[in-house]
Amino acid sequence: MTIDKPLDKFERDRITELIHREVVPATGCTEPVAVALCAAHAARALGDEAPKAVEILLSANILKNAMGVGIPGTGMTGLPIAVALGTLFGNPGNELEVLGGMTEENVAAGREFIPSVKISLKEDADGTLPVVYTEAIVTGESGRKATAIISGGHTALVYLAVDGDVKLDRMHRAGCPESESAANGDTDECHLDMATVWRYAIHSPIDELRFILESRRMNKAIAEQSFIGEYGHCMGRMLHSNRQLAIMGDSIFSRILSYTSAAADARMAGATLAVMSNSGSGNQGIAATLPVAVYAEEVFADEEHTIRALALSHLMVIYIKQSLGRLSALCGCVVAATGSGCGICYLMGGGFKEVVATTKNMVANLTGMICDGAKPSCALKVTSGVSTAMMSAMMAMEGHCVTSSEGIIDDDVDRTIANLTRIGRYGMRETDKLILEIMTSKRH
Repeated sequence: MTIDKPLDKFERDRITELIHREVVPATGCTEPVAVALCAAHAARALGDEAPKAVEILLSANILKNAMGVGIPGTGMTGLPIAVALGTLFGNPGNELEVLGGMTEENVAAGREFIPSVKISLKEDADGTLPVVYTEAIVTGESGRKATAIISGGHTALVYLAVDGDVKLDRMHRAGCPESESAANGDTDECHLDMATVWRYAIHSPIDELRFILESRRMNKAIAEQSFIGEYGHCMGRMLHSNRQLAIMGDSIFSRILSYTSAAADARMAGATLAVMSNSGSGNQGIAATLPVAVYAEEVFADEEHTIRALALSHLMVIYIKQSLGRLSALCGCVVAATGSGCGICYLMGGGFKEVVATTKNMVANLTGMICDGAKPSCALKVTSGVSTAMMSAMMAMEGHCVTSSEGIIDDDVDRTIANLTRIGRYGMRETDKLILEIMTSKRH
């Protein structure tokens, strides 16, 4: 295996393009935002005609991740207000920032429009519906109807029509896409493995990677806002407090936990600041960024090592999500924390062998952590993932790695990752159904 040789320029450019597609700003939880974006596409297709009503059909995984999360700037949770705002005021060109910049007047109008919003699950009798699927049917004042479908990725518009006049149809090209690039008709998707991830992050010219620093700026900003606000369960602020520091100590570890969980607190509670997401998830972007960024600052890492560690972390997340899929019953913080564990291991002085060991240690520990929707308590799961990432990296640097005789770990790290993603994508399907059944049957 060649790990010390740089990738050629063509390969580097393709991977850079992939990162730019997957690591993007997002305001609010990406599932309700994707639904709002779909409604915005349909509403704008009606031109200047005011919308009268909107019907939303969506996949179970989208519903699961949109039920209990705060919508930025509204003080409300769930899909109805997100759909109302997207329909009335959303600019589709803003993509995952479609709900950014809403005024008090916008929110008031959105509240009034909520009774005109109908939301239901899309029928999936044959089990072929993509896990990321939203269909918005907006009816105008004159009775004209516009239909938009986002499928396979959070911003992947694959169908748009007004009163049967089809403006866009990628359904026949994308089929039932599981990746946004496939949904956009990109049949030359860049498939990764562990060695390629390493060679790109560690051996590419540093100026080609510098863009990744924007993730540090954005995600650190929302964490610092959370320290002075009242967001969710205030996990990050609690870990940042003097009382908790007296228990845990003012250490690199405690600061990593506090920054990462604080950012998740704010995002899940509806803070208006955007975060840099990864593979369609803001929490994955946070967990891939902040542990690495905080560790780098605490050990006074130079800019080059910081950039390479962040690139390694983010690309690891993209790699794992390629086979896991956008949404599953496996909590995304397991994936994101695996990326940050690799980035931290590199900053500790680890080479490819140690980063591989970190990955195996992570997979041996957190596989099976369920995703029961986006919500304020995601900050707790993010914290658990980051804690395990630190332990996994420290174990690797001490020469300890979970072996292939233990559980789902394989000698080959790529097969180890494949084992993880097979469990999350296929083995936990019934778990996913049961989770949604429990969530939707609760009485409040």
